[in-house]
Amino acid sequence: MNLLKAPLHIQILVALIVGVVLGIAFNPGDQPLPEDFSFSLSRSDNKLVLEERPDQDATPFVPSKTLTIEEYERRFPSLPPVEDWEGDNSPPIEVTNRKLRIMEDSKAIHLSYMRSYNGKPVLTDVKLNSRSDLESRFPAFLGAYDEYRSSWSRQVTIVSKWLGDLFLRLLKMVTIPLIVSSLITGVAGLGGTKGLGTMFSRTLGYYVVTSLLAITTGIVMVNLIQPGVGATLPGTGEVTTFGGDQSLVGVFSGLVDNMIPPNPAAALANGDFLSIITFSILFGVFIVRSEAATQKTLSDFFNAFFNVIMAMTMFIIHLAPIGVLAFMTYATASQGADIFGTLAWYMLTVFLALAVHACITMPLILKFVAGRSPLEYARALSPALMTAFSTASSNGTLPLTMTCVEKNAKVSNRTSSFVLPLGATINMDGTALYEAVAVLFIAQASTGFELTLQTQIVVALTALLASIGAAGIPHAGLVMMAIVLQAVGLPLDAQGVIIAVDRLLDMCRTAVNVWSDSCGCAVVERFTSDDETEAVPAAVPST
Repeated sequence: MNLLKAPLHIQILVALIVGVVLGIAFNPGDQPLPEDFSFSLSRSDNKLVLEERPDQDATPFVPSKTLTIEEYERRFPSLPPVEDWEGDNSPPIEVTNRKLRIMEDSKAIHLSYMRSYNGKPVLTDVKLNSRSDLESRFPAFLGAYDEYRSSWSRQVTIVSKWLGDLFLRLLKMVTIPLIVSSLITGVAGLGGTKGLGTMFSRTLGYYVVTSLLAITTGIVMVNLIQPGVGATLPGTGEVTTFGGDQSLVGVFSGLVDNMIPPNPAAALANGDFLSIITFSILFGVFIVRSEAATQKTLSDFFNAFFNVIMAMTMFIIHLAPIGVLAFMTYATASQGADIFGTLAWYMLTVFLALAVHACITMPLILKFVAGRSPLEYARALSPALMTAFSTASSNGTLPLTMTCVEKNAKVSNRTSSFVLPLGATINMDGTALYEAVAVLFIAQASTGFELTLQTQIVVALTALLASIGAAGIPHAGLVMMAIVLQAVGLPLDAQGVIIAVDRLLDMCRTAVNVWSDSCGCAVVERFTSDDETEAVPAAVPST
């Protein structure tokens, strides 16, 4: 079999498998650290100072931390409370499982220093701009980095990340022109504002229902498996607090503001999807309301523009196997395996919840609401789903998703051009499910936190609203999770350990996001076709 002549989804699948194998082969693993080192926790002027050094006189492993007593008790619940100290120095503290992982890509050096204080995992996870930045902030790890710098693992990671980013840039290059041209031609093809209002109400209704179903699935799975019961989460780590200064009201007032661009050209340049969608819809509506000559001129122009962009998109899509190979190699080469043991039950809960939503809930909707064969529809969307999985970007995958929905699944352009861009912006089933599971996992693992039914309802509603504000980019769920954590009074520091496994979970939930958006096209098309179009043909396999 000539692989180059195989269907695109077969090429992508082979690239995905090869990328995993290459990544595992070049994963450097954790680097050993000196066995003998000095650890001290002392008190000075109502402040606590924590230090870790290779020996008494050497440079600290990490910059010394100065904490208030409140911060100390919150971040290190496994360490002796201050009232039990005798004098200014804490009782003996056992530091075990000390591991270092260094990874470098084309943009930064990523350093993860893992250890346990009295059996409680602690993670320092930082991103550094250069070797000199590492030398100034973490000089004790400079030797380990120089050893890693000469390895094949570093070269493979840098090259694969660069190639993957290049492919993603190509996809993003056509995303905005494709959204603008497809939305304008699609709305103009609806024939009036009545058709637009009907499609919008059906699309929005589908989004809300499926997101609530996804969140409910996640909450049920968390309560059945209880992954956080008995789990230990790091209470510290140099981890960015994502969105920590945002409130839920602030996020959604910002969303409403972003729907109306004061400068459409700036919105196009900055990639503000909500602004672009609003302006494109309005532009399409007023094309329909224009006089016949103007309507024909603009419709012909945007139809021609759309055809050119689709041809460009198809060319880029044929490069998808290369992009998937690069992304999978990078993902598996840069992730260690040990952290997966610590978070195994949490990851299993997320995987099972996503699987139930993607493989049971959505196929039932396809079968009984959209009247489609779930297996045939999934096969038609397989190139987009595998690309979404490898890139973890629903916005970046949008051109391929639109192509698969129209060319393989035979959904009309006027439906896909409206449902998919809107879905890539506000419909995040996988993200909403993930946020609910992650927050409840943290709640279960937090000592003294009472997880009531009321709390879980707040988590569900907040996760639904926050997922609407999540961008279709890698790790967007982490950005919005801080809002959900704040809504129920959980510490933002608990996000630190989740970052270690977020990439793999992000890939899975992005595939679910794209699958839900694609199924929405079939549902909306089914009911739109009853009123305004001919029956929709069944999905056909990718060729």
